Amino acid sequence: MSLYTDYLKEIETRKGEGLHPKPIDDGALVAELISQIRDSGSEHREDSLKFFIYNTLPGTTSAAGVKAAFLKEIILGEVEVAEITPEFAFELLSHMKGGPSVEVLLDLALGHDAAIAAQAADVLKTQVFLYEADTDRLEAAFKAGNAIAREILESYAKAEFFTKLPDVDEEIKVVTYIAAEGDISTDLLSPGNQAHSRSDRELHGKCMISEAAQKEIEALKLQHPDKRVMLIAEKGTMGVGSSRMSGVNNVALWTGKQASPYVPFVNFAPVVAGTNGISPIFLTTVGVTGGIGLDLKNWVKKVDSDGKAILNNDGNPVLEQKYSVETGTVLKIDTKNKMLLDEDGKELVDVSSAFTPQKVEFMKAGSSYAIVFGKKLQTFAAETLGIEAPLVFAPAKEVSHEDQGLTAVEKIFNRNAVGSTPGKTLHAGSDVRVKVNIVGSQDTTGLMTSQELEAMAATVISPTVDGAYQSGCHTASVWDKKAQANIPRLMQFMNNFGLITARDPKGEYHAMTDVIHKVLNDITVDDWDIIIGGDSHTRMSKGVAFGADSGTVALALATGEATMPIPESVKVTFKGKMADHMDFRDVVHATQAQMLKQHGDNVFQGRIIEVHIGTLLADQAFTFTDWTAEMKAKASICISNDDTLIGSLELAKSRIQIMIDKGMENEAGTLQGLIDKADKRIAEIRSGEKPALSPDDSAKYFAEVVVDLDLIDEPMIADPDVNNEDVSKRYTHDTIRPISFYKAEKKVDLGFVGSCMVHKGDMKIVAQMLKNLEKANGKVEFKAPLVVAAPTYNIIDEMKAEGDWEILQKYSGFEFDDLFPKAQARTEYENILYLERPGCNLCMGNQEKAAKGDTVLATSTRLFQGRVVEDAAEKKGESLLASTPVVVLSAILGRTPTIEEYKTAVEGIDLTKFAPPVEKPAGTRSAHF
Repeated sequence: MSLYTDYLKEIETRKGEGLHPKPIDDGALVAELISQIRDSGSEHREDSLKFFIYNTLPGTTSAAGVKAAFLKEIILGEVEVAEITPEFAFELLSHMKGGPSVEVLLDLALGHDAAIAAQAADVLKTQVFLYEADTDRLEAAFKAGNAIAREILESYAKAEFFTKLPDVDEEIKVVTYIAAEGDISTDLLSPGNQAHSRSDRELHGKCMISEAAQKEIEALKLQHPDKRVMLIAEKGTMGVGSSRMSGVNNVALWTGKQASPYVPFVNFAPVVAGTNGISPIFLTTVGVTGGIGLDLKNWVKKVDSDGKAILNNDGNPVLEQKYSVETGTVLKIDTKNKMLLDEDGKELVDVSSAFTPQKVEFMKAGSSYAIVFGKKLQTFAAETLGIEAPLVFAPAKEVSHEDQGLTAVEKIFNRNAVGSTPGKTLHAGSDVRVKVNIVGSQDTTGLMTSQELEAMAATVISPTVDGAYQSGCHTASVWDKKAQANIPRLMQFMNNFGLITARDPKGEYHAMTDVIHKVLNDITVDDWDIIIGGDSHTRMSKGVAFGADSGTVALALATGEATMPIPESVKVTFKGKMADHMDFRDVVHATQAQMLKQHGDNVFQGRIIEVHIGTLLADQAFTFTDWTAEMKAKASICISNDDTLIGSLELAKSRIQIMIDKGMENEAGTLQGLIDKADKRIAEIRSGEKPALSPDDSAKYFAEVVVDLDLIDEPMIADPDVNNEDVSKRYTHDTIRPISFYKAEKKVDLGFVGSCMVHKGDMKIVAQMLKNLEKANGKVEFKAPLVVAAPTYNIIDEMKAEGDWEILQKYSGFEFDDLFPKAQARTEYENILYLERPGCNLCMGNQEKAAKGDTVLATSTRLFQGRVVEDAAEKKGESLLASTPVVVLSAILGRTPTIEEYKTAVEGIDLTKFAPPVEKPAGTRSAHF
């Protein structure tokens, strides 16, 4: 009874933290519960029954397997439990979502007892998470003449598992809660520094917004029991930064509806809104939970008599309120007419974008992937029966414009489309099921992904996926007790599932904590690929990549598919000449600044940025695509020259070979398969059979942005502007300033060179600047700490071989040691250089952080409040973002530099060789390779 005793102890510990018993996923513990249920005299019988019925996780957990087997015994009359009748046992099986429960139901449905078979069939007709082993059994039984199998298949062909569900309410009453003013990062809903608890939903729920906010939400629910609380980003966009399934889970936990009475802390159907709508990547996550995401448009730009926006003293448009959504406001959502109404029924705004036929299906089914599985199940049943499947689900919207060419993303979607009208060319706005080639799971969402896979009863990766990788980069900084408890378990699960894993569960190869985006960028070996990854910075410089929530990642792993509309594109081209003293990061920042100046609004939001990068290899081009998450783009595509793409693929091949040499290859030969695929693509380009991906000349774009390189004459900084009087202007990535703005007076408390935004060239810049300054001054002194975290081990190995690592070691006061990794996060920094383990480090904010109230200058991507640095009582923390040379020099000076100091420091360093693409390949390559 040791497992049960341990569980009781854990319950007492959690009770002291204000938590309920943790849901059970361990089959051995469930076996102990069953033993005590069988024993009518056991003092633990009542509690064991309760835990068995209400606290055992469904899907493919070992606990679900043991539970399903016991319920089968009850149904067959092999054991009697007064509290669990056979009818109740069937009900419990119906809530277990698949895997062992479906296997049991099939056993019963295809068995010899006609009454039991009929009951089992009725339950099976409600299930959608069936896999090949399950459908093969049904098909075989049908072909053998089994009447029950035919009956089940006929129900599936009619999609009764969907049609018999209740429709979405025609009117949904909501009461508003303003979570914050301005853009709301998903960090507010699920802080990165609490990533370790994401798979413990109740515990993680306590970190949403604040304890005070949680109490206010609970008070609203008590005050308005007939309404749903709608979480709002006032004067901003909801859910910027990342998909953060845990953020949606938290919102659902506090404001949504319980998915099943027998599964604790799994809620669905949250309602979220923003003045400027919902961030695209977060909106996908809302759909996973069958939620509603509204674009309120409750603040609009004030215009003059000529219709031009009136600007304030800072040059920003003055906003005026169309209607109030202050906390406690009662509103109605008319789902039939797709309008938001006030309490009296007055129309406020059209919300039809939230209620497309496909989104309404997600709401009805309770999740987007219930629809995905349902469609596959219906297709299977119809084909098995030899009939045409009736039109039950909303037909996929197919947009096709005669004589209109294709953008790059339209070409990729058309090539990878599954189930669309044969021969039909699809343009932006079409709803498409697409084959996914590469999938990435990262370590702070991976445990949730594994839970999602278990919940949808998946046991092995789809054979149509070319490659998938489980990273260890988000927990690389500190090997603390939380990481030690979570990461080996995650790696074991994903390794068994069929992914290439950063850590070997058997301990046969060195743990690789390389930043996931860098690895995905390397294992993407075709510019026509579609990539799905569990992080918003899944933005490859080859193919088109979409950051996604843990559920969408799980779906891609299990099915090899994803479903989404083809996004519109914005074309970005360049003109002029790049100054020798400028870094490519400055081109990235200038793109955002010039776009806003050219168009007024952010035309990138929710769209594909098609950047005609031409002459930069994948590593440095990735600097641009990576930043597009901060531009609020849906994704990005690099249009490269043939020679450049070949160079990028050769580089990818060499890095994949290193992974093989390290022992990371699996039985399926995934990594060698990727090298073979790269060789095939290179041959296609060289032969002229299939040149590098490019759009058609007659392609149509939502907008075009031309970046003038001649205008970029000094380094640029993305500033969180933490003291802006307009709260909605704080912590956005749109405030881009030249360094001269700071007049060399901005104190810098810490510098950070690291994250997915840097590559080998950045590390060489650090080394070369130290050499230059040492030569000029005799030595280098830091007036602020400088934290350097290479994104990959390959970079460190190459720098050691090339002699650049020595100068970094010379000035470092700390160098990571994989044999003795840090067990505790650093809380204080000295004015020295820290060489940290490859991985995300400060950018993630879940382990390492700067001191509270610090002003940090970083190469990172995140400037949100509390991410890299938290506020102190007397001073707000600031995370300013800049290029590597600016960060290094600022750490040495302890302040932002003058333009003259900057030019002197980078003199003689090849920062970037970049020229706008020309009609014939220029052959220009990144200076660093």
